[in-house]
Amino acid sequence: MRGIGARGDTRTRVRAASALATAKVMARTTGAFYVLGGVLGLMITAIAPGDDGNRLLVGTAAAVALFLGLTLLAWGPRMPHALHHIYLATATVLVTIAVHDFPNLVGGITLASFYVFVACDAALFFAWPQAAAHIGFAMALCLWVLPARELPWWSGMIPAGVTFGAGVVVGILTRMASDADIDVLTGLLNRRGFEKQLNPAIDAAGRSGQGLALVLVDLDRFQKINDHLGHRAGDAVLQRVADSWLDLLAPDQVLARFGGDVFALLLPGTTEQSAILLTEKLRAAVTMGCSAGVTSWQPGESGSLLISRADVGLYRAKQAGRNRTVLESSRQLPLAVELREAIDRGALDVHYQPIVSLTEDGGQAVGVEALLRWSSNAQPEVTTEGLIRVAEEYDLISDLDELVLRRACADAAQLQESFASLDLSLNVNVSGLELAEPDYAERVATILSDTGWPADQLVLEVTESELAAESQTAITNLHTLRDRGVRIAIDDFGTGYSSLSRLATIPSDILKVDQSFVAAITSDSPAPPLLGVIAALSKSLDLQVIAEGVETEYQAAVLTELGFALAQGYHYSDSHPVSELINDLNEGRSRRAEDDSLAANGWIPLG
Repeated sequence: MRGIGARGDTRTRVRAASALATAKVMARTTGAFYVLGGVLGLMITAIAPGDDGNRLLVGTAAAVALFLGLTLLAWGPRMPHALHHIYLATATVLVTIAVHDFPNLVGGITLASFYVFVACDAALFFAWPQAAAHIGFAMALCLWVLPARELPWWSGMIPAGVTFGAGVVVGILTRMASDADIDVLTGLLNRRGFEKQLNPAIDAAGRSGQGLALVLVDLDRFQKINDHLGHRAGDAVLQRVADSWLDLLAPDQVLARFGGDVFALLLPGTTEQSAILLTEKLRAAVTMGCSAGVTSWQPGESGSLLISRADVGLYRAKQAGRNRTVLESSRQLPLAVELREAIDRGALDVHYQPIVSLTEDGGQAVGVEALLRWSSNAQPEVTTEGLIRVAEEYDLISDLDELVLRRACADAAQLQESFASLDLSLNVNVSGLELAEPDYAERVATILSDTGWPADQLVLEVTESELAAESQTAITNLHTLRDRGVRIAIDDFGTGYSSLSRLATIPSDILKVDQSFVAAITSDSPAPPLLGVIAALSKSLDLQVIAEGVETEYQAAVLTELGFALAQGYHYSDSHPVSELINDLNEGRSRRAEDDSLAANGWIPLG
């Protein structure tokens, strides 16, 4: 089987014996054998009667064994794996010297039992061919040294046979136990083996005060390889990925195949940022896309909690579009703490920017988009986009989305109550991570019921790059919401990837053209050709289109000429609290109270 330990660590795979073949375990076990043998040898040499042999030489051999054992215990974990072969062969020679020159024949025979230490050590830590060589060397010296003390030729057969039997039994039992900890395909630790390494690493981090990071990495769309090319091709990919990543890791960093196409990486003495940098190197080392979740351990946390948090980061990376690394930090930034408190107190503002009809004379308000507004004391310069990222990273996005949607629906209901003829649509952004939650559609239905806002006047805007996660749960939620009357808008259309091909599968009603396309409309340059294509496409697919970021009269005129029906931007109005919006609408209604056609249609002109 493929095991661990070319340098005595869990980093490199060779034909080794077991998951026990790590630098620390090998050093402690072999060192303990040496120390025990040295101490017993010194004791028996000091008290045994007789002068047949060379007491000084035997005592020296025992002292050397004790010294070598202490060096292994002290520095063994940093020694190359190959050096353990020298230590074990030296032990065999020292035992032979002790048996040959012990001043008492009976004592010499008893010292032959130390050959069993050699056999057990070899069987524990070396692959079968190497273990067999050490055991065979010990048996050969045993069969030679006892007859050399003028004993019958067969005198060495019993201790040699016991040495052989002990080595074989220990080797078989070790491999049977280790098979449960090793992934046979890649030679890495499996989940069980990794979790065995995790708790000692946590204990060590607690004692030393050094950092400990954990990473879970998933190979994107690996199932397609198995489906299209077969499982043998998939197995080959897993082996190549493991080989590529092992070359990038330090000796104390543990890589495991956690299950299926998920790999786990344990990084002692590593900060979150260093773990992210290493993860990016791992992702760059393979040709296929990878999603990764990174976290770090904090005092008092269990191994299962650490794994769960890294798994949340991995989930978010996949939901956010795959082929990326997401930090699920164990430390909350001051901004995250402040945001949590603001959400709990409801101390967040929602402003509204009108969406206007380009086909109505003067531009009529036909809808409003709810926009989150909040000023942070910890980080005043943070943008709304940055705020959303923090909310997603620190698991606040669910509460934040619910707060904004509930507030927006309640404010819209207030508008509706204040202006009976008003028939505005309400556009609210939704995080792609929230949309992928199984109960999201039901939460929206509850909010609509509580606030009394009609489902057919709600538009949920989802950024196209979020939809790129291709979550079946997200698509199901979209269908459920549309079946209940809620309309779906794809926000920032044209900035993601494979936009046109996705329109056939993503349930949607409205496209919101990214403001970067509108900004390109200037008086000294033609309109971007893609705008005309989008306008034509929307007609073919019977989709409404909203142009974002309109800032000049010229841009509005060009968009109207291209066939766009809806727009929003500073050219028409900035975003306002609901109270100011009510005042603006009241002023507009007063100025146009005599215009029956506008009142009949329910359009409220912008002031």
